[in-house]
Amino acid sequence: MLTREWSDPLQRTASISPRAVESISTPERVETHLGTLEFPLGVPTEETAKRVYDHVDHVRAVSAFLDAYSGVSLWAARRGFQEAGIQDNDVLLFSEFMDPKSLVLTGNADTVYFISFLDLTEGPLVVEVPPVALCFLNDMWFRWVTDPGMAGPDRGAGGKYLFVPPGHEGPLPEGGFFTLQTRTTRLILGGRAFLEGDDPKPAVERIKEGLRIYRYIPGYYGTSIGEIVTGGTAPPLPWTAQTWTAALHRPDPPRFVDGSGLPVNMVPPADATYFDFASELVHDQPAEALDPEIAGALAAVGIVKGRPFEPDARMREILAEAAAVGNATARTLACSPRPAEGAHYYGTSSRWLNGLLVSGHEFLAPPADITDRGAEPRPNDGARKLNLRSWWWYVGVGISPAFTAPLPGVGSQYVFSFTDQEGRAFDGCNYYRLVLPPDIPAAKFWSVTVYDNQTRSMLDTPQRFPRAGSQAYPTPAAVPSPDGTTTVHFGPDRPDSVPEGNWIQTTPGRGWFAVLRLYSPLQPFFDKTWRPGEIEAVH
Repeated sequence: MLTREWSDPLQRTASISPRAVESISTPERVETHLGTLEFPLGVPTEETAKRVYDHVDHVRAVSAFLDAYSGVSLWAARRGFQEAGIQDNDVLLFSEFMDPKSLVLTGNADTVYFISFLDLTEGPLVVEVPPVALCFLNDMWFRWVTDPGMAGPDRGAGGKYLFVPPGHEGPLPEGGFFTLQTRTTRLILGGRAFLEGDDPKPAVERIKEGLRIYRYIPGYYGTSIGEIVTGGTAPPLPWTAQTWTAALHRPDPPRFVDGSGLPVNMVPPADATYFDFASELVHDQPAEALDPEIAGALAAVGIVKGRPFEPDARMREILAEAAAVGNATARTLACSPRPAEGAHYYGTSSRWLNGLLVSGHEFLAPPADITDRGAEPRPNDGARKLNLRSWWWYVGVGISPAFTAPLPGVGSQYVFSFTDQEGRAFDGCNYYRLVLPPDIPAAKFWSVTVYDNQTRSMLDTPQRFPRAGSQAYPTPAAVPSPDGTTTVHFGPDRPDSVPEGNWIQTTPGRGWFAVLRLYSPLQPFFDKTWRPGEIEAVH
């Protein structure tokens, strides 16, 4: 083995160029946007260390704001429920549709919504889903769990879902349930049911009759006598024949709270209280429920399970600044995604956006192509699309593969417009119009809804329901023109000769954005042979 002795230590770097040495060295004075940073003999001065740590804490806090937005959004929604007197396992049911009194991120007045926060802290929970419902179920960090209902394994027939909390070690049934393990001890169930003959009442009754939420009792439904005898899975004592048959008795319905016209705030804060919400969620849930990277960002600003969150005055100031910057960042990513992100659904010349259709529900890869050969996965470069993730978290509640699946006739698809065709923000003082070509590709129905830029919830106007569409409830249906096109008008007053159902009222002094929804979208939406016009100003 050949070795070499260095008699002069300086000879050891003789073959390394001065340029290379310079590239790995830290000058004693560094000019940055933080000011002059000083490193005499390579060690930071006390002033430099203070500036750097202020900067690091600010960067970590902004990262925590953006990365934890999913969980804080759902925690804020749950807090909003509780402040309105709606407890876990209660069901908020919009029997006459949601209106702007409820602040819900891009909620709409198209379907009968029902929402519940499920409590698994005492063990597994059963949810019986009514038939002909379109639902999603997420954990408290906004991760998809399943899609009960039409897009799920029951395929709209209704079914029993058993949710098992983390760490559960008790017996589970042999069958009879769609059983799913969760990572958090609370969940959000969001569901929609559809009009029948422009009437919400049948859907409301179907939900009240079919939706059940109750504790799972080991040894009852789903467990055979043979399993009890051989496996030791017995119901609580005393166990009698009457007890056994009682398991077949249908549980009572949950407490329903009518949400139509009810003030409920489900929108997360944009100031320093955001971090208090984050701390509450972290302490409420198992430490393992949180992804380590997001947990690390929160821990860097003092939010760690099992430790009190007590930021000092310096850190409070940093958190307030970080919340302002984080909110500004999320808003910019939502309203103005860069073309390279791929969110411009019809290309960069269009203002219609949908980031989910290029990132998928995990923000890793576009959804699979659906062909006559089956589902064909799209390329995955291994990088999470963080900007598109922030885009969705800022404007939506809930996530599901069904939101992104290019399956004609299944689920619903949306495109968003935050500016007019010239790239200018929509001003509630002005008038605009949107022309939709003939044969709008929606097997069930379509709608356009207007949202307040500040709350990202439906715009509150005397019109009450800021929407237009093909349904005749809760506002008159939009009337097509003789050539088959349908024009939707936006403005503070209804223009002369415009049918009531073709106009959405706006508010002077309030900015707004629009969402076009297609329920049971058809192939022309996915292959883009049909595309909406741009929303254009009317002068």
